[in-house]
Amino acid sequence: MDAIIYYVCIPFGYLMKWCWQLVGNYGLAILLFTLATKLVLMPISVWIQKNSILMVKIQPEVNFLKARLNGNLDAIADEQAKLFKREHYHPMLSIIPLILQIFLLLAVVEIIYNPITYLFGVENGIIEAIANHFNLDIAVSGTQIEIINLIKNGSITALTPIEGVSSEALASLVEKSNALNLNFLGTNLSVVPNAVWGWYILMPIVAGLSSFLMCWTQNLSNVIQHEQGKVNQYGIMIVSVGISLYLGLFVPSGIALYWILSNLVSIGQMYLLNVLINPKKYVDYEALEASRKALAEAKEFGKIDKKDPLYKEMKKREKQDYKAFKHIANKHVVIYSEKSGFYKYYKDIIAEMLKRSNVVIHYVTNDYKDIIFDIAKDEPRIKPYYISLKKTAILMMLVETDVFMMTTPDLDKYYLKRSFIKKDTEYIYVPHDTMSAHMGFNEGAFDAFDTILCVGPHFVKETRETEKVYGLKEKTLVEFGFPLLDELVAKGRLENASKTANKVKDILIAPSWQEDNILDSCIDTLIDKLYGKDYRITVRPHPEYAKRFGYQLKALVEKYKDYDKEKLVFELDFSSNKSIYSADLLITDWSGIAAEYCFATERPALFINTKPKANNANWEKIGITPVEYVIRRELGVNIDKEQVENADETVKELFKNAKKYQKKINDYFETFTFNHGTAAEVGAKYVLKSIVEKRKNNKD
Repeated sequence: MDAIIYYVCIPFGYLMKWCWQLVGNYGLAILLFTLATKLVLMPISVWIQKNSILMVKIQPEVNFLKARLNGNLDAIADEQAKLFKREHYHPMLSIIPLILQIFLLLAVVEIIYNPITYLFGVENGIIEAIANHFNLDIAVSGTQIEIINLIKNGSITALTPIEGVSSEALASLVEKSNALNLNFLGTNLSVVPNAVWGWYILMPIVAGLSSFLMCWTQNLSNVIQHEQGKVNQYGIMIVSVGISLYLGLFVPSGIALYWILSNLVSIGQMYLLNVLINPKKYVDYEALEASRKALAEAKEFGKIDKKDPLYKEMKKREKQDYKAFKHIANKHVVIYSEKSGFYKYYKDIIAEMLKRSNVVIHYVTNDYKDIIFDIAKDEPRIKPYYISLKKTAILMMLVETDVFMMTTPDLDKYYLKRSFIKKDTEYIYVPHDTMSAHMGFNEGAFDAFDTILCVGPHFVKETRETEKVYGLKEKTLVEFGFPLLDELVAKGRLENASKTANKVKDILIAPSWQEDNILDSCIDTLIDKLYGKDYRITVRPHPEYAKRFGYQLKALVEKYKDYDKEKLVFELDFSSNKSIYSADLLITDWSGIAAEYCFATERPALFINTKPKANNANWEKIGITPVEYVIRRELGVNIDKEQVENADETVKELFKNAKKYQKKINDYFETFTFNHGTAAEVGAKYVLKSIVEKRKNNKD
């Protein structure tokens, strides 16, 4: 490090020497040196200014990205890296000013402590000889200043005999030292304030004030610092002021003077750059504010209200439940649920298991308001446990059970691990949608499972091919089905049978909540092309979109508030599925609602080709077309976003050929999922059989 500082100091030393020779006063030389370094480094400052503007420019996209993927840190990091690469933004550039400041400060410290080396250009051998003559340690900071002071007070003259130093060299040093004026505004710049105190105490105070002023103005006007949170802003301010107080108190006053001047010049430079490269010309501050609100809402989503009396009660219960769960031996089956809404994926299997056996079901949930607590009141063989997510991660590693059922993929990849205690526990994945196994989930999402309850032939085929491509051990694949879809289809067709034909056609626009969904990409064009025709348009946002992006949704609803409510309505009550079954046509993107709607109503859908929801970037390795793409061909028509301009013509064609699509949809449904009406029975029988076999093996 010393070698690096030495070579850094050489050019800056020449610059300081030039400044001193030009003005003749050490204090003015430091001022001129400060201005000169800022000027020399101006191209880098301009580069950093542009990079900072770019960061703030793309910040709305970053905020919306974080809001959409709230909580998924790995996905956020991946997507943010792609965004930075696309925009040629370099995050590390933001630390360049700090690095430059540190090296400049170290250079100034070195130069001011060693003026004989850097200002006078005296060889180290001469300096060492003089130091040895007066029993001074050349390695100690301030020794060269002490030599200059010895010269100034007459202890060293041109005639002082010093071994190893010629009279000419000594005379030159004495002349230059006497010419060096270390006083500036009544202050000796070689003095360390804490050594003399007195009015020198003003130096650290002024240094601290200059740093405070710089941070305060940067928090107001610096391109990127203005966008930081208050914690970061005040944190930087506290650190900066602390450094300034230290520099002002424990190092020579000349160093503190440089720091003060550097802070003040930095303020002027910031405002100059803001004029030359005005951020307001490049940054959409309205979008930035909207993205901030969206991110804030997303962060609030899912947060537990600690003031809720029920929460306090359940926190007490959590301790009891955690202890009780750990101490119950010989558990047959454990079911894990992230939140209350996941019970619907288990309920039919649970009902069949209770009907066909005397098994006790241990149901672990992270939701203290889970519906399972009410259900368990009427069913003593369901044992519910409220365990927070943090403790669930620990509990899963210690769990002892024959079968562990979960709808959460990515087992063993992140925080949810297989048991470290009971190695032969069978982990069963229970599907929570009907989509593909290789595109709709993260790569390797099912690798750690022993068994998968498969919704249909596509899931079996995709899983087996994945195992071949990656050389994985074959899992047990149960031809299961999807009880929830069967239930929705039966209900939908019953309601649909009673629907009367109307002259005005009902169109339901129901997008996903993922990136580039219809609401964020082409809703205005879609409404413009369909509104005013013989249609009644219902826009039903995805519930997750409403929760995570309430600010944008509110702005969208406000935009269309004056439109005829008989022709355009936003449906924000998600407790009913009435609009799904009553619609004559569905318009969606990649939402899973398509299968539910088309199979239940026997009517087609119009798919908009927004950005696909591909959680696995390497899905094409498997060589199978994902069912998400197949559905778009079998259940309706798909168009690109650019073709939305002609949406009305496509809608007319779909209405015209509705009967043709009815047969096509019914035929596809027959092969889409397994065991219509009996899936829960199949699933329950498999789980119970597995438990019996494990018990038998353990007994043997």
